[in-house]
Amino acid sequence: MKWRHEKDEVDAVIVGAGAAGGVLAKELSEAGLKVVVLEAGPWRDPQKDFASDELAMKCLAWEDTRFVDGADPMTMGHNNSGRGIGGGTQHFTGVFLRFHESDFKSKSIDGVGENWPIHYKDLEPYYAKIEKEIAVSGPKHFPWGNFNGPYPYPERNPLSPNAYLFQKGCETLGIQSCTTPLAILSAPFEDRPPCINRGFCNQGCMPNAKFSTLIVHIPKAVKAGAEVLPDCMVTQIEVNEYGKATGVLFVHEGATYRQRAKVVILCANVVETPRLLFHSANAQFPDGLANSSGWVGRAIMPHSSHDVYAKFEQEVRMYKGSPVLASTQDFYETDQRRGFARGYTIHAHGSRPVAMANGISKSLEGPIWGEKLRQVMLNYNFYGRLTMVGEVLPNRDNHVTLSDEKDDNGMPRAKVTFSYGDNDRKLIDHAIDNMKLILKAAGGQIEYVVPDTAHIMGGCRMGNDPSSSVVNAYGQCHDIPNLYISDASTFVTSSGGNPTNTVMALAARTADAIIELAASWS
Repeated sequence: MKWRHEKDEVDAVIVGAGAAGGVLAKELSEAGLKVVVLEAGPWRDPQKDFASDELAMKCLAWEDTRFVDGADPMTMGHNNSGRGIGGGTQHFTGVFLRFHESDFKSKSIDGVGENWPIHYKDLEPYYAKIEKEIAVSGPKHFPWGNFNGPYPYPERNPLSPNAYLFQKGCETLGIQSCTTPLAILSAPFEDRPPCINRGFCNQGCMPNAKFSTLIVHIPKAVKAGAEVLPDCMVTQIEVNEYGKATGVLFVHEGATYRQRAKVVILCANVVETPRLLFHSANAQFPDGLANSSGWVGRAIMPHSSHDVYAKFEQEVRMYKGSPVLASTQDFYETDQRRGFARGYTIHAHGSRPVAMANGISKSLEGPIWGEKLRQVMLNYNFYGRLTMVGEVLPNRDNHVTLSDEKDDNGMPRAKVTFSYGDNDRKLIDHAIDNMKLILKAAGGQIEYVVPDTAHIMGGCRMGNDPSSSVVNAYGQCHDIPNLYISDASTFVTSSGGNPTNTVMALAARTADAIIELAASWS
């Protein structure tokens, strides 16, 4: 394989072309930096490579073998990873929420978790920048948190039957709800059309109404001069005798190549970033790069994401519309009367048939399979579903390590260990009870509760103290100053809301820091 910068030392090499990698590629290349982006997966054409097919589009996730362990082992794949240009933004629901100030200061405010080295105000201009450049649609008034609107584009309408039932149940119980802020167009923007409620957001948006870095940031980065190389698996970060990163090694079609760079930026996600740091260990860094603190791979946090299904007398047809169109954050902040700290978001979350069948087959009510599963699915059109996005507190024992088994590139496969804590379990129980109450108030009969997780965060936490964190507030590694991490692994806490907006805002902030640093090179 040949590429323009094979023999050059570029200004920055970015590992991963997802939510963060796409933002960094655009910002750095538009600032005049020489950038190479390496992505392990393919470069897809939405019109040719996406399909309204749940099984075929599982390929959008990272499907390589990963080992799981712990009291509550996670299911790895579609719900928490992406592979290919665009990463997880290819198949996420488009939910685009900001974190609240309390998310950054949970230790000070609620006595749990840890404080981030930044405040909400540090990310506010970057939230606004990202939302504007992708035209986030949202309600006229968002009732919770620091930002109450308006959004760049008006809210999506009409909603799905599942969303209207959710709103009916909330209204009956005196719970606030609103149309969900979405990175899905409600009107034309640039060269992209508005959403037509095709409904297969999780399988890739063929019309390009839903944002992804595949169709927004990466094309703009390429236009500004960035070189983006798909199907290139980075296997090692190289470091010189002075402890400075000099570039990366990557594999393409069985051959190994080297890309030299002044700055190396990891945007490879919560599992692959620690895996690469561990695998790049050497005599100077025997425990893995950037790991003098011992926190690489530690304190990973998925969101608890349990579903509740209810059967209605009237047809709901959960495939109609975007999966998430209405939400509540009335239970987001800590209320000591509940007996646990922190909180969660509830979404009216549609489900396609294969996802529903797969979910309820593992419901808490007991395994459902065979003829019983078939009979339930014959009534698919009459079911509604709610989903929680629950905060999980950081725990050092939840971690990513390397296993003894190696992949085809000679890299040890990742092992992901996870167990819920007592606070996490109490929060989940509270959310399930509320989801049941909302569905009942809307006229549904509760039938299935499905345990699940989503949105992994943590593993390379940011902080001011190098002894208890991996990177600083700008994603710069304490141990190796020209090695940056910009993905959800830098999160200190998980919040009770979807993380993509925060991942991208942090990436834009890191880009500004690197651009300022680059000014000193000339």
